[in-house]
Amino acid sequence: MGSLIGLLILGAIFGALARLFMRGKQNIGIIWTIILGALGALGGGWLADTLFGGSTIVTWIVGIVLSILLISLYLGFAGRRSTTT
Repeated sequence: MGSLIGLLILGAIFGALARLFMRGKQNIGIIWTIILGALGALGGGWLADTLFGGSTIVTWIVGIVLSILLISLYLGFAGRRSTTT
């Protein structure tokens, strides 16, 4: 349970930092920011550990970049949805 709470907090931090570094207005809610930030943190941690040996600063950088990528993909797919009936 503690690791889930830690992952949610880390997801909020990574998601907020990713949105801070992105240009323009992102039309995305806080829940999606946390989810995509958490996925970026997990994937970034794994990728940094696999490629670079798991240095803390590299893990943060890769995690934030991956979070930016995930948020950008989400915004791209969410923006393409049509509301015509």
